[in-house]
Amino acid sequence: MKKRVINILFALIGIGVGASVMPLLWGLVKLDQIAWLNNVIVDSLIGIVVFLMLSELLSGWILRKLDQAEKAMNAKSPSFLLFGSLGTIIGLVFAAIISLFFSRLPAPLGTILPLILMLIFGYFGFRIGTTRREEWRRLFGVRNRDRKPDDNSQSVLDRKAGENFHKYKLLDTSVIIDGRVQAIAKTGFLEGTLLVPTFVVHELQLISDSADALKRGRGRRGLDIINSMKEDPEINVEMYDGDFEDMTEVDSKLLKLAKMLDGVVVTNDFNLNKVAQFQNVPVFNINELANALKPDLIPGEGMTVTVIKSGTERQQGVAYLEDGTMVVVEDGQYFMNKPLEVIVTSAIQTAAGRMIFAKPAHQQQSLKAEDEKHEAKSGSKNGKGKK
Repeated sequence: MKKRVINILFALIGIGVGASVMPLLWGLVKLDQIAWLNNVIVDSLIGIVVFLMLSELLSGWILRKLDQAEKAMNAKSPSFLLFGSLGTIIGLVFAAIISLFFSRLPAPLGTILPLILMLIFGYFGFRIGTTRREEWRRLFGVRNRDRKPDDNSQSVLDRKAGENFHKYKLLDTSVIIDGRVQAIAKTGFLEGTLLVPTFVVHELQLISDSADALKRGRGRRGLDIINSMKEDPEINVEMYDGDFEDMTEVDSKLLKLAKMLDGVVVTNDFNLNKVAQFQNVPVFNINELANALKPDLIPGEGMTVTVIKSGTERQQGVAYLEDGTMVVVEDGQYFMNKPLEVIVTSAIQTAAGRMIFAKPAHQQQSLKAEDEKHEAKSGSKNGKGKK
């Protein structure tokens, strides 16, 4: 059915092109005096035949592009399609009004300039309509004035999000490769829409094409995570097709887009976090969230760790908890690659994370036993002195 519609459209175009172009061709080859050849019917038939041949050659490619466009449109939200269509219509109306001033220009300027204006204004209208959907929705939003003041339940249900709510959460390259954002979004703690700009996807593609095997694996992992989140019905993910040609750094583009959309940057990049704070852009740092969720360990608590390497100081050993927290064990070199009971002595918080200092539990027990023995001896001596 689609192919038949394409053939009909090409035939109609062929009629118009043949009727307007063929007389010029007949004049060039000096055949314009032949009446049975140079007439509207023959010219239209020739145009139909030529364009039907073109439709047979191009129909497969056109159908593939139509299917891709249909899938892309189905993936978009209704608000995206609505405001994009309205923006395009408004842009075309403005282009038509401006084109009235060029209608009296001689050909071909009188024909080409209005067409160029239509394309430019239509494109900018579509971009403005789709990138500023929330602003348009708030601008044209209608409040229910007939609501009763004592209807508390209705007012709570109809209440809109406040100024502190940010609909769009912009994902940067590092947090996508990290992968924890998918689990966080799946739990529902990230409200709104996760927005993945195309320039971030392009950077992931460059990383996945790197000659370094480690970088290539990280880039492919990031692309797999994007596709997985997009297919997950519990996670609302959208793509942003725009770009900033005057910028080269992806982080700068991300911050500018966050300002434009009034969104929040989701990252685990320490430097990007600092730059965003300087530019007053809200940031969700996954590492800070992970540190906040780690249980606090009080000096004196016990745990079981496995020392895997030597520390920087003499006889120190280093172990790691399941969440990646570093545990520095005093005299831990003597217990390499063995489960060891330790007692926490102190813990510090650094920019890179948390560090825990501990001692082997049996040393603490022996020290405690010696203290008790010493106290017992001192007590017995005091008793003899009193006698």
